[in-house]
Amino acid sequence: MLDFCSALYLGMRHPSSALAPWAALTLGQPAALGEMAGAPMIAARLARLQGCQAACLLPSTLHLYWDLFGMVAGEPLVLLVDQASYPIARWGAERAQALGLPLRCFACGDLPALDRLVRRWRKAGRRPLILADGYVPGRERAPPLACYAALARQARGYLLLDDTQALGISGPDGGGSARRHGLRGEHIVIGASLAKGFGVPLAVLAGPDALIERFTAHSQTRVHASPPSAAVLAAASRALAINARHGACLRARLAANVAQWRAGLASAGIASRGGAFPVQHLPGRAHWQAGLQVAGVRALAHTGGLTFLLRADHAPAQLAQVIDLLDCYARRRYERVI
Repeated sequence: MLDFCSALYLGMRHPSSALAPWAALTLGQPAALGEMAGAPMIAARLARLQGCQAACLLPSTLHLYWDLFGMVAGEPLVLLVDQASYPIARWGAERAQALGLPLRCFACGDLPALDRLVRRWRKAGRRPLILADGYVPGRERAPPLACYAALARQARGYLLLDDTQALGISGPDGGGSARRHGLRGEHIVIGASLAKGFGVPLAVLAGPDALIERFTAHSQTRVHASPPSAAVLAAASRALAINARHGACLRARLAANVAQWRAGLASAGIASRGGAFPVQHLPGRAHWQAGLQVAGVRALAHTGGLTFLLRADHAPAQLAQVIDLLDCYARRRYERVI
């Protein structure tokens, strides 16, 4: 079975035999009382990779956004949410809304609307916290993050990036959206999971020293839950080592696969949305899923169409096989029409 449902974009997998051993899986105590060995070093490496001053590790992005939005709920902010933002980050924003912060949404990339919202709420004495994804799957290009960041900086607010899709995949050294777009400063905050590009179920919050220090002091998760396990930290350390040695090669291989895919489907007259990112969406083709399954190909069917998640470990011959299959389906439909 050829699998196009996995978001392990760089093909990183971490079998137990490849990980450094550990004496205990967990400490049996919350993170506020003690970190697992190696956690501060991994956090520092992830901060540098993303171009930030500091970082904090958490078990998941759900924990991350629950804590972060709970912390900022008492500040004179307004939450300005890009409508294309991922649901988990939006759940965190809704928590802050329930605690009293006003929340307004704007269409992805609608800079005039965002500018109006920033100006209106500044007059009301509130600074913006703009929430956006670094990359939105299925779109041809990333949101205008540099413009979002400029509006946040000018209004003395924050741009909060959910960078789960991009971390490890884009930007210098795989550092993600902030490095790709040259975003730096006290107003840039990044929440991300390593579960896609790096294949590790671990979340990281990165940003300026003062904010991360305040977060670690106020985090409810760090008081009431265990820190990331030794196994997860061992996998993260391995992923960062692989990225340092082979990340550029893996990203080049992934880019070549995306280019082959898009060129092949374009030749077959099949539209594929997603730009240069490995999430490729075929609008209106969900009815092809059953035939693909019989042929040994797994893809994601949904109301909007069919989605293929490309990876660096997909061989060119495998991609050619699927492209030929899709071409065959498209030709059959055309032949029935004429």
